[in-house]
Amino acid sequence: MRLSFLLRPGWLALTLAVWVFAGACFALLAPWQFSRDTEREAQNHAVTSSIRDQPVPVAQVLGEPNAANEWRRVTMTGRYLPEGQAIARLRTVQGEAASEVLTPFRLDSGETVLVDRGYVRPVNGLKVPELKPVPTDTVTLIAWVRAGENDNRDAIERDGHREVYAINSAVVGRAAGLDIRPGYFQLTEGQPGLEEALPLPKLDAGPFFSYALQWIAFGAMALAGWLYFTVREARPGGALSEPRPKRKSVAEMLAEDEAGAPAPR
Repeated sequence: MRLSFLLRPGWLALTLAVWVFAGACFALLAPWQFSRDTEREAQNHAVTSSIRDQPVPVAQVLGEPNAANEWRRVTMTGRYLPEGQAIARLRTVQGEAASEVLTPFRLDSGETVLVDRGYVRPVNGLKVPELKPVPTDTVTLIAWVRAGENDNRDAIERDGHREVYAINSAVVGRAAGLDIRPGYFQLTEGQPGLEEALPLPKLDAGPFFSYALQWIAFGAMALAGWLYFTVREARPGGALSEPRPKRKSVAEMLAEDEAGAPAPR
């Protein structure tokens, strides 16, 4: 067997590319899809459990991270604070452009939370349509607990509305001068002050587990292909073999002898 071809620049580059790709498949891409599958399973379980269970008082979740209680249903009593309202811009709902209406809500306990009152469709491009007025008296709401988004960019003013790039209670609170609890609460159907109710996430498993298996298969095939071609090239007669000198026929050798013989006098 000959192994000198392993040190050729072209083969080293191929080897590096194959092993980097396989490593990415095994260490990054497949685990990423497995984690997304786990998240989807946890979300589906949380939604189905919440639908089955009765709503709990909001005080039970205010002392814990909202992410740990996401999709639980809670009841809350208090007043809307429309002066602190903001619009979450550049959203999509059921595949179409939308804006979500975020309004601070002062609980009877004195704490302020952020309520997602649903979505509206833009008019004339990106313009926010006229919004429904919120109740001015004390109301009781039923809502889903949601974890806030991470985008921390400041709110902007556009067409008479305060707009934010993400549903982040800290950003809305900073713009409105309010101390708002982390996370937010998404109204369920039929609640006071609701615009159009946001749909619940689809309760299917999704393709993430199969995607993870596909990445593992791609990585394994890349390594198997590299091993196959390595063994093939290591054997005599590989495509990277040094070209052998061509054997001359008897006629060619005789012709060369005659050509090299001294001419007769």
